[in-house]
Amino acid sequence: MKRILIIDDEVNVALLLSKFLTRNGFDVSTASSGTGGMEALKNGEYQLVLCDFRLEDTDGREMLRNIKIQYPKTGVIIITGYSDIKMAVELIKMGAYDYITKPLYPDEILNTINKALETHHALVEIDEEPQATILPEKTKVSTVKKTVFAAEFVTGTSRASKELARQIELVAPTNYSVIILGESGTGKESVAKSIHLNSPRHNQPFIAMDCGSLTKELAASEFFGHEKGSFTGALYTKIGHFEMANGGTLFLDEVGNLSYEIQAALLRTVQERKVKRIGSTKEIDLDVRIIIATNENLQEGIQKGRFREDLYHRFNEFSIYMPPLRERGHDIILLAEHFLKIANQELGRNVESFSQEVVDCFMNYRWPGNIRELKNVIRRAALLAEGNEITLKALPLEMSTYKLSYETANHYTQHHHTTSHTEEAPEAKEPRHDLKNAALEAEYETIIRVLREVNFNKTKAAEILNIDRKTLYNKMKAINLK
Repeated sequence: MKRILIIDDEVNVALLLSKFLTRNGFDVSTASSGTGGMEALKNGEYQLVLCDFRLEDTDGREMLRNIKIQYPKTGVIIITGYSDIKMAVELIKMGAYDYITKPLYPDEILNTINKALETHHALVEIDEEPQATILPEKTKVSTVKKTVFAAEFVTGTSRASKELARQIELVAPTNYSVIILGESGTGKESVAKSIHLNSPRHNQPFIAMDCGSLTKELAASEFFGHEKGSFTGALYTKIGHFEMANGGTLFLDEVGNLSYEIQAALLRTVQERKVKRIGSTKEIDLDVRIIIATNENLQEGIQKGRFREDLYHRFNEFSIYMPPLRERGHDIILLAEHFLKIANQELGRNVESFSQEVVDCFMNYRWPGNIRELKNVIRRAALLAEGNEITLKALPLEMSTYKLSYETANHYTQHHHTTSHTEEAPEAKEPRHDLKNAALEAEYETIIRVLREVNFNKTKAAEILNIDRKTLYNKMKAINLK
C-alpha cells in the first residue's frame, strides 16, 4: 500500500485529508509539526509527504530542504493558504513535486497525488545520473505525458531540461506575460508555442513576430495594422499582429531591437488592451497574451536608455531562462538523434547513428549557435554520411578541427598537471620552478584557457591575448598545440 505522510498544524485539515485519502486506498499518517514530521519520516518509509507551508516550528521551504537531503526519493507536495507564483517556482526548483493552494478540492488533490506517486515509482526504476549538488535531481515523468510540446521541442534528461518543462507546465495555464531569456538559437519560440499549446488559448491563434527584422517605419504598421490610403504606399487595408492574435498569444522575438518610440506605442496598447489601425478612428478591444523573447540584457538596456522600464515590468510577470546547449549535457545527443530522424525523412536516407568520435566531438564542442546550429550540422552530416553512420568526415571543418585542438589542449593540460605534481624535486642544475619557468607555465595556461573560451578561433584568441597571429602560432607550436 502506498504510504503518505501529512504534516499540518491545523488538526482538522489533517484529519479530513487523512480520512479522504484512507477511503481512496492510501496508508496515511499525520504529524502536527515539522519536528514531528521529520521524526515520522525517520521511523517509517513514505512515498509522499503533503506538507503545509506555514507550521508553528518551521516553514515548508525548510521542511522541503531537509526532506530532500535526508530522504531524496520521497516526493513532496506543499500546501498553503495563498498563491504566489514566485514562491511556487522557488519550491519546485528546490525539488517539490507540486504546490497546491487552499481550499483543497478532492479531485485535484487525488489527481496530483496519483501523478506524484507515478513519478516516485519511475524514480525508483530509473538509474539516474549522479548530480553535482546536495539536492537530488527531480524528474516528473507525468509532465511529459500530460504537457503538449511544440513539434520542434525535445524534452531532455538534464536538470535544465526538466526544469524548463516544469516551468512551462506551471505558467502555461495562467494569463501571465512571459519573458524568455537566452542566447540565439536556444529554442525560445518553441517554448513560447509550448506555453500557448498548454494554455486555455490553445485553440486560438499563435502569432510570432520577429522584431529584429522590423524597420522603424514598418513597425507600427506590423503591430497595429493600417487602413487603405492612410499613408503613401498603403494600397490595401492591413491587419496588424495584435489584431491577428486577438484571443490567442502574440510572441514577440528579439523585442530589445524595437525603437524607443515603438516601445511607447506598444506600452499604450498593452496597458489599454485596445488597438487602433493607422488611419482609423475605431478602437478594437484586445484579449491577447504576450510572450516576448530576447538574447539581450534588458536590464542593461534600461540603464542605458534603450529599453523602457515600464514596458519591461509590464512584460516581466514571469521569466524563463533558456540554457545554452553546451550546458545541457546528454541532451545534446538526444537532440542530435531527433534531428537525424527528421533529416532522414527529408532526404529519404537511413543514417542510423553517430560514431563515438562524433559523440565526443558534440559533447566537447561549445555550440555557439546552440540548437539551431546543431540542427543544421545534423542535416549537413546526414547528406554527406557514407553508409549508415555519421563520422567526423561528415562534420564541418571547424568542428573536426575543434575536436583535435581540444584533445591536444586536454592532453597538454593533463600531462603538465601530472608532471608538475608527481615528479621528483628537480636537480639544481635543471631548475623547473624558477621565475622564468613559472612565467612560461602561466603563459601557456592562459593561451589554452583563451583558446577554449573562443572555440579555438585563433584570430579572436590573438586579439584577446593582445598579440599577433604569427606570435600565437609560434607559442602554440612550442607546446605542440595545433
